[in-house]
Amino acid sequence: MNKTKQLLSLTLFFLYLIGYAQQSVKGKVTEKSTGEPLPGVSIIIKGQVKGTETDFDGNYEIKNVKSSDILVFSFIGLQTQEVSVGNNTTINVELEDSAQVLDEVVVVGYGTTTVKDATGSVEAITEKEFTKGNIVTPENLLSGRVSGVEIRTSGAPGSGSQITIRGGSSISASNSPLIVIDGLPIEENSVAGSRGVLANINPNDIESFSVLKDASATAIYGSRASNGVIIITTKKGKSNYTLDVDYQYTFGEVLDRVNVFSANDFRNIVQQQRPGDVGLLGTANTNWQDEIFRTTGSNLINATVKGGILGFIPTRLSVGFTSQEGSLLTSQFDRKNVSLSMNPSFFEDHLKINLNYNRNFEDSRFADTGQIGAALRFDPTQPVRDASSPFGGFFEHRNGSNLLNTTKNPVAALLLANSTGKVFRHFGNLNFDYKFHFLPELRAVLNLGFDKAEGETKFTSSFNYGRAADLALLFAGVNSSGFSERSNRLLDGYLNYKKEFDKLTLDATAGYSYQKFEEFGGTSGNILDPASFADTFAATDVVNIGFFGRLNVDLLNKYLLTLNYRRDGTSRFSANNRWGDFGGAAFAWKLTNEDFLKDSDVFSDLKLRVSYGLTGQQNLPNVNDVYLSRYRFGNQNSLFQFANNPIRAIIPSVINPDLKWEETTTLEFGLDYGLFNNKFAGSINWFNKVSDDLLFNAALPDGVNFANSVIQNIGQLEINGIEFSLNGDILNTEDINWNFNFNATYLDREITKLANGQDVRTGGTAGGTGNTIQILREGFAPNSFHVFKQLYDSSGNPIEGAYADLNDDGVINDDDRYLKEDPAADVSLGFQSNFNYKNFDLSFNLRANLGNYVYNNVNSSRAQLALLQDNEVLGNIPSSVLGTNFVNTSDVINSDIYLENASFLRMDNITLGYTFDRPIRKFNKNSLRIWAGVQNVFVITNYSGLDPEVFGGIDNTIYPRSRNFMVGANVKF
Repeated sequence: MNKTKQLLSLTLFFLYLIGYAQQSVKGKVTEKSTGEPLPGVSIIIKGQVKGTETDFDGNYEIKNVKSSDILVFSFIGLQTQEVSVGNNTTINVELEDSAQVLDEVVVVGYGTTTVKDATGSVEAITEKEFTKGNIVTPENLLSGRVSGVEIRTSGAPGSGSQITIRGGSSISASNSPLIVIDGLPIEENSVAGSRGVLANINPNDIESFSVLKDASATAIYGSRASNGVIIITTKKGKSNYTLDVDYQYTFGEVLDRVNVFSANDFRNIVQQQRPGDVGLLGTANTNWQDEIFRTTGSNLINATVKGGILGFIPTRLSVGFTSQEGSLLTSQFDRKNVSLSMNPSFFEDHLKINLNYNRNFEDSRFADTGQIGAALRFDPTQPVRDASSPFGGFFEHRNGSNLLNTTKNPVAALLLANSTGKVFRHFGNLNFDYKFHFLPELRAVLNLGFDKAEGETKFTSSFNYGRAADLALLFAGVNSSGFSERSNRLLDGYLNYKKEFDKLTLDATAGYSYQKFEEFGGTSGNILDPASFADTFAATDVVNIGFFGRLNVDLLNKYLLTLNYRRDGTSRFSANNRWGDFGGAAFAWKLTNEDFLKDSDVFSDLKLRVSYGLTGQQNLPNVNDVYLSRYRFGNQNSLFQFANNPIRAIIPSVINPDLKWEETTTLEFGLDYGLFNNKFAGSINWFNKVSDDLLFNAALPDGVNFANSVIQNIGQLEINGIEFSLNGDILNTEDINWNFNFNATYLDREITKLANGQDVRTGGTAGGTGNTIQILREGFAPNSFHVFKQLYDSSGNPIEGAYADLNDDGVINDDDRYLKEDPAADVSLGFQSNFNYKNFDLSFNLRANLGNYVYNNVNSSRAQLALLQDNEVLGNIPSSVLGTNFVNTSDVINSDIYLENASFLRMDNITLGYTFDRPIRKFNKNSLRIWAGVQNVFVITNYSGLDPEVFGGIDNTIYPRSRNFMVGANVKF
């Protein structure tokens, strides 16, 4: 009996040990759809803040775990999974796709957070959520995906984009966000021969974007963060060997044309309006727009290899080839990319090293976009070619070998000129992340980065049209070249301390940043023209130094506080204005962790946020040293004669020693929500931004400086906005998955102060000398249109030159112009849908702008009957003249009749694909996805021009966007 009792007691004792003893659990986390390991997966013990994350191979180990514990696995865009520990010491987990985004890791300045724990306005977009289609430059992966972010790209191949976040923060300084690639901030200016600073980066190398919008999130970047920050994280290496090959072919065509008279209609209008010039008409029937535009073919090829080197260095190597034809004759963009990422760790993951290196080669042929306007103007009754012409066999208006002073043949101008650019760029970073052995809560991070680009241009032309009066120089042609080089070097170092207490988590960061920018270059001038001279330049170096810190406090997993501070110094300003202090504070309250909402069936997540901060702006292209007394040599013709010696003039440059950065304060209230177990999730934000000391090139009184204008700090700009986003998981079954993203942004921009309250004219237009159509005025939106109010007769027809006398002084002059609308949209909308049925996938995205206006300068400067005469010959004009019968451009150029509502709805892309699982049975893991799609599917708008999306709101011919038809294949091993 005693033995039985002893045995029972011993059994109960061991059961007690099994139930309550602590153990270690390890395992591997993979993605169910691909089988690939997942680095960075968060693993925590449920109900605690204790946890770890997977390494680059998806492996993890968590110590001191009880058998009664539950492990929670969460990762970007995948379903969170809970697993009971029990007696298991090895737990392998497969995570499935999900539209839930609240556990996503968001890269912020000098660290990371999650959407759940973010106190500021930040959004993370990962590869699965990227915009699909013919994506050549990386910023277009974000198009229409993030509330408050607007991206405008022209139709030119490899074209750069205009990116703004929440309407920017400036008037004439840069409104582009700070771009940070793997911790390396880059300048928005590019070298000679490049199409843009992001044009030579392969979108295939991008893993995620983090968009930082409010001041509390961006303040840690200090004097460069007023326009928001976009952090680009590139793809990293893995230990498991995989091969991924992508191929895409695109066929494109510009479908729309500006409506000008056809050859026969042109003959009729000339007969009616200028019967005396009928003899100048030709016998051809030429559509000049059809002649300069072409169908295009483009190829994109990417190959990526991942695997471990030497057994412990996760590595990724990718190569990419892009060849994109432009719709305009001769335009071409080619790019070659090589990207390497190596991510080893040492000392049981105490030391992590990330090496990222990119080599990019960009080759472009640039077509003269001015020939689009020439195609609208050139006589459609004249032929493209003329066998007797000395100008390459192309028809030109001429008298023998003498060109007439009129529009030149646009086809000849394109084909007889060769404008090329070549760029070599390499950039990267080496990051050391060391977790101290004796104090694992403390990390030291050192980031070394560089970005160097070398560009060259060459322009040759068979004829020098600019010297048409001198036949020798005309037929000598043009041969010129240029070069420039830019470099960017970075050193960042910081300490991070993160400690989890019983009810409190502290996360503190403090660091130092040093960055230096250098640039120089030159041009040869036309070496075939004795009056053209070479020139060189060396820009003053720019050095930025920063001291920064951040404190995150999490109390009870309910109350979150973030404090940011940065002290910045820049060599762009004088010693008195060189240093500035920037910072922000944010507080968030997780309502769903409170008892009154903890068991809610409706709200699975609910978080209130409030933030306030101060950021700066110092980005003035080509203005690095305006505070210095500088002198420059005049050109070769600026000579003084001393005795028999010609001496080049030395000219003082304009100076402003009082220049300093713009400062923007932002107040924001936000609500992050998740409904029905996060089936629907998103955020609502209201914000107010006030920018002071606006940088603007303002006029100067005569005689007070060495120019009539200089960059100054003047004025104030206020922006109020509301943002809304909604992510939904509509269907999620074994065979069907359907999710969507919708976002909306409302912006109200107003200039609240200008120097001396004076208006500033801006927005130059064609159709005369010195014409402007926009103005900066207190109490109105920037670049509001400044127009005359058109009068109409009793039949509703506009009366040429008749405008309303708005000030009732009996005289029609500039004082009667009024402000009407502005180019910025009041509301911007984005919608993306992803639908999967078994192995089929269908996705599309829509964008809409409401309340944006465009001044149709194509019509205002061309659609007048007097322009049927093009100096000595005839010229074509838009057929819209028949709706107005206007005669003289100068009488109507500033009429509000040319101001149009350009609101639109556009479907950017639609793609349909099918994935074959393991088509090659020889290999255990492989897949083949084939797909087809259309880009620029349709646009619905009342705007009469080619495209309602116009840079700056003034349409004076644009490079049109083509409709592209795409097919592609993706093979994975």
